[in-house]
Order: sequence, then structure tokens, then C-alpha cells
Amino acid sequence: MAQASKVSLATIKRLEPLSGPIIANAVTIDALRRALEAAGIEFIPANGGGAGVRFHKPAASD
Repeated sequence: MAQASKVSLATIKRLEPLSGPIIANAVTIDALRRALEAAGIEFIPANGGGAGVRFHKPAASD
């Protein structure tokens, strides 16, 4: 994750044990999100069932 996101390993280790929303600067959160999305993770908005994540399902043309 550190390599894919270019976020320091120390920062990731600091964030991993925390529960709840990530408390970090916007640049760090964006870098982590982009790395997860590049790995096939899709973020799901809170649409009545709460926010979440799932593996991205490629479209039929992908």
C-alpha cells in the first residue's frame, strides 16, 4: 500500500489500528483512495445502507 500510494509506511502503520473515519490530511486520503481504486476497489456512497467498498465489476465491454 505504501508503495502503490506513495504514502510513507510510518503513516500507514499509524492509520491502520484506528477505527472510524481516517484522520489524515486530504492529500494522504486521496493517495490511499486512488491506490485502492487502481487495485479494483470501488467506494460505495451511503445510500440508506451506509457507505462501503466492493470489488469493481467491469462493464461488459471491459
